[in-house]
Amino acid sequence: MLPAALLMLPLLLYVVFAFGPSVATVYFSFTDATGLPGAKWHFIGFDNYDRLFNSSDQAERWRSIRNTLEFAFLVVLIQNAVGLLMALIVNRKLKGDAFFRASYFLPVVLGVTVSGLVWRMMMNPLGGPLSELFKSLDLPTGFLSSYGAAFEWIIFVQIWMYMGYSMTIFLAGLQSIPKDLYDAAHIDGTSRWQAFRHVTFPMIAPSTTVNMLLAIIGALQTFDIIYVLTNGGFNTRTLAFDIYRDAIANNTTADYGLASAGAMVLFVFVFVIALVSLIALRRREVDL
Repeated sequence: MLPAALLMLPLLLYVVFAFGPSVATVYFSFTDATGLPGAKWHFIGFDNYDRLFNSSDQAERWRSIRNTLEFAFLVVLIQNAVGLLMALIVNRKLKGDAFFRASYFLPVVLGVTVSGLVWRMMMNPLGGPLSELFKSLDLPTGFLSSYGAAFEWIIFVQIWMYMGYSMTIFLAGLQSIPKDLYDAAHIDGTSRWQAFRHVTFPMIAPSTTVNMLLAIIGALQTFDIIYVLTNGGFNTRTLAFDIYRDAIANNTTADYGLASAGAMVLFVFVFVIALVSLIALRRREVDL
């Protein structure tokens, strides 16, 4: 009985703070729940889902979905590529490697708000260091106030914040590779590229799987850095940001029903993409 009793508290916390709200979100998505105190809720079926894609702002909604997929694709690809490159450099036992590890991981420790505010100051058109540098090079400086560049800069900041996390996981995978494999490859006359392709890359397949899945889930759910940098302006809205806006930041009454419907659509996106990626990555691990 003691083990069961010890499990009751974490199980209760999970039900109250995770499973319960998830079930409530499903229910709210079929209602007209608002943020008005005392307002009655009514079951309205799939009306909220219909509003998501067939309302007056449907073009913006579809653009948000397109931005979400583009954001996730670029962040996952570039973040893991940069993280792997940094892990390979740090793993070479260079002098001062502890300093470089800490420096690369620092943005993860700073958090979204601090990182976002730092980059807003850096890209401030009125005297920001990055703006001044670009001006000296005769380059455009409308970083976060340009419809053509704001979204790309948000992707850059997102990668900068979390590439240290990817680096740490890749580094753990690299350090678990037995040195004997490299010695055997060296005896066989393999080049550095061949050793990376046939020894390093296959051996870090589990780390790649973890990094890819974490990056996919995180990128699809990102809204906080968008809020800090542009507040969704200049064509930088994503599906997750729309959910936040509908539930909390709407200029009028919060629409919990519409936000919950958007959350369910986002859940399907995350679940399907993560599941397909997991199957493909696990199959790759077996094939290697």
